[in-house]
Amino acid sequence: MEFLYEYGLFVAKAVTLVIAFIIVVSTIVGVASKQKQGKGQLEIISLSEQLKDITHYAKQVLLDKAALKQLAKKQKKEDKAKNKSKKANDEEEKSRLFVIDFKGSMDANEVEHLREEITAILCVANKEDEVLVRLESGGGVVHGYGLAASQLQRIKEKGLTLTIAVDKVAASGGYMMACVADKLLASQFAYIGSIGVLAQLPNFNKLLKKNDVEFEQHTAGEYKRTLTVFGENNDEGRAKFKEEIEEIHTLFKDFVHSQRPEMNIEKVATGEYWPGVKAKELGLVDALSTSDDYILSHFPEREIFKVKYSLKKNVAEKLGLSVAAVAERVVMQTWNKARHWF
Repeated sequence: MEFLYEYGLFVAKAVTLVIAFIIVVSTIVGVASKQKQGKGQLEIISLSEQLKDITHYAKQVLLDKAALKQLAKKQKKEDKAKNKSKKANDEEEKSRLFVIDFKGSMDANEVEHLREEITAILCVANKEDEVLVRLESGGGVVHGYGLAASQLQRIKEKGLTLTIAVDKVAASGGYMMACVADKLLASQFAYIGSIGVLAQLPNFNKLLKKNDVEFEQHTAGEYKRTLTVFGENNDEGRAKFKEEIEEIHTLFKDFVHSQRPEMNIEKVATGEYWPGVKAKELGLVDALSTSDDYILSHFPEREIFKVKYSLKKNVAEKLGLSVAAVAERVVMQTWNKARHWF
């Protein structure tokens, strides 16, 4: 029993030390995160090379030796023919398909990365090139998604073809972005639409009154604050707030209609959303396809590149997060063993 007591005391001390260590590391990471973030970096990945590797590996696994030998001979002949053709045509360049991923949150903060990715593409793209945006968003703040849509318009203004593929969802602000496309694709069960505006807020005025808490709010300008969370709202303020929402909805509808004039905007701008199949019938999308199928349809005729902008993590963040993760595992393992022992 004395041994178990001492052993339990040792385990408790060890756990305490590890927890203390985690707290110190977390503090360091917190301080580091408050410092100026490192500059981002641009990554350009050849999806063509990845697809070639996948194809080669699949053939190595599935074909027998005789078929592989025959395939190798055929490949050599094709390579020789290509080299002759290149020399004759002075090595004419393939057109390129640039792929961007955009997965939007409520505040659309991802638009900062989108801006960098589009700028990089516009610096090197030719008129024959195309941009594919794999879009996923349920919408969010008006100004954020308005800016995101404007970033996509930059691609069209430069004369490049813009294709947007929605595999899962493009609703509300997400559809505001998607409708900019020259060609809009959606998978069969992707959620599309929700052309509407939503605004909501709680009101705690009755709760404050019940507890004898006074709330004061002073404004300059008749409609500086139409509705309030803590004050007492009135019908005039509600009417003005509703009017502002309707104005935003009108702007939203006008924007979508300007991008897709053939669509019956009044029929689809009800705030409803539909699966891809129905969305195509309503004119919200042009074709049913996944982004994967669209990329494969351009391989190997085109060079395909994925463009991604990401922020660098500083040394403190990398070290702190990795050490914290290891420490957490140690604590959990020790705790699980201790529970088993006692």
